[in-house]
Amino acid sequence: MTARAAAEQEFDLLLAHREEVAAGVVVMSLRHRDGDDVPAWEPGAHVDLVLRPDLVRQYSLCGDPADRSELRVAVLREPNGRGGSDHVHDRLRPGDAVRVRGPRNHFALVEAKRYLFVAGGIGITPFLPMVAAADALGADWRLVYGGRTRASMAFREHLSRAYGDRVDVRPQDETGLLDLDALLRDPDPDTAVYCCGPEPLLAEVERRCAGRPPGALHVERFTPAPTSSRRAGFEVELARSGTVLAVPPDRSVLDVVEEAGVPVLWSCREGTCGTCETPVLDGVPDHRDSLLTEAEKEACDTMMICVSRARGSRLVLDL
Repeated sequence: MTARAAAEQEFDLLLAHREEVAAGVVVMSLRHRDGDDVPAWEPGAHVDLVLRPDLVRQYSLCGDPADRSELRVAVLREPNGRGGSDHVHDRLRPGDAVRVRGPRNHFALVEAKRYLFVAGGIGITPFLPMVAAADALGADWRLVYGGRTRASMAFREHLSRAYGDRVDVRPQDETGLLDLDALLRDPDPDTAVYCCGPEPLLAEVERRCAGRPPGALHVERFTPAPTSSRRAGFEVELARSGTVLAVPPDRSVLDVVEEAGVPVLWSCREGTCGTCETPVLDGVPDHRDSLLTEAEKEACDTMMICVSRARGSRLVLDL
């Protein structure tokens, strides 16, 4: 199965177990009813939970990739969220069926001599399998984990027990905000920096890493990154049929393609999940997603059609 086919597969799993592991955070263990293996995955991967046809949310996998008996995700209740976390916390119970799509990985662990992992709040979830992998490789690594309070920080006790002083737990009410200047002062080209957490943390880490070599910083977002508000109309040609569609300034490529009756998978409509990634055969995309690396954007051969647009007047897509 190709990586794209694996990312698009959907299947039902059983919610076998759920546990509150921190204030407002539940971990769910999802398994096949008949005991079949779950799909293979690597550190940094996430899955979509199709909670309803109109409610699809993405969660990082936080279990052990070697354990093919289950997929584990941790979900923080977001008081001002869009309904996904409330659905998980209030409605899903052991024995329920959960529709899953994926897994896919836009936050893979690259080969490096050293790793610095910076987590904020529920952004700790993708780092559980990552630090385990880095440790198994014998790599030099450090995890700095910030959160509002110690009680709100999921997995902190497990991480400290397993890895000792490689893990620096920093509750904000005890130690203040993370000292990013000290953490990122040395732009070591052999260190891969990984960051996941709320947008203010990501933005500050990106600012401090701006002078590092391309590919040195890896971030994963839960919400869309700030982008240009400029929106012009353009045309898209769907190469498989030759159909040409007009994309007005106030609509996305995804909107227009769906309206034309072309089936396209999507989840977030915010450029954060990668579900709608589409090959570009001609034209230059105006990338507005939060996933592609700078090198991938410069290649101009793929785009997230839920948010990205065109720099010129026309794009040709492999649809």
